[in-house]
This record gives sequence, structure tokens and C-alpha cells, in this order.
Amino acid sequence: MGRASMVHAAGCVLWRRSPAHRLELALVYRPKWADWSWPKGKLKRGETHEEAAHREVLEETGQTCRLGAALPSARYVDHQGRLKEVRYWVAEATGGSFTPNDEISDLVWLTPDEARERVTHPRDRDMISSALLAIATNEDARGL
Repeated sequence: MGRASMVHAAGCVLWRRSPAHRLELALVYRPKWADWSWPKGKLKRGETHEEAAHREVLEETGQTCRLGAALPSARYVDHQGRLKEVRYWVAEATGGSFTPNDEISDLVWLTPDEARERVTHPRDRDMISSALLAIATNEDARGL
């Protein structure tokens, strides 16, 4: 398959600290696919992966975010039989509020263990360990 036939997408493992300083990860529910996943979506023409990651987080969660470390990309065949590559980042939520829309009906903030249980696809579950390491490294660097 050539580059032209690959679907390019970007997304984030979005995180925050609860008022009790507990680490929480955001999962979104997509009724069209009946799945819980990380916020992500296809790149628009002329858009960088980083721009798409920011836009998708905002569109799907209502949250602004600060991108952190790049995470492993996911490659798989989508529902239309095309090869899809999603580049991910860990991203700290910096504000906003969720409003359900046509694509995303629900947003939940869960502990990493709860997220591991709730997420639908194994490829998304595998992202949690990488995200936790990146978050810990980031917080250590900031002295938190």
C-alpha cells in the first residue's frame, strides 16, 4: 500500500489531576462504532499531526490541552479496509467542558486501571503504560 492509500490520523491520551490529585485519563464513547477510545481523528488537508491532535481533543472532549511526549503510533485496518496510522501524544487537559455531539456521546475521566478495563480496543489499552511513563517523566521534570 502506498502513502496515498493510508489514512493519517492523530490523537491524544488526555490526562488531568482530580481535585484529590488522582491521575485521571479521558475516554470518549463513539456510538457509531459502539466503542470507548482516546480522542482522535483524521488529518484535514494541510494540517500537521500536532494540529490535528489539538483539534480532535477540543472537538471530541471540549478540552484544550498541552501536548507532551509522543507515544507509539497505532497502525490497523479501518472499517473501510484501509490502512490507518494514528500518531498519539500524551496531553495534559488545560481547561474546557464537554458537550455531547453527533460523533461523541459521552466523556469519562477514569483512573488508569479503570481506563484499562473500559477501553474497547487492545491497541488503545496498550497505550496506557506508555502514557503513564510519559506523564511521570513530565511531572518529575516540572518538579510536581
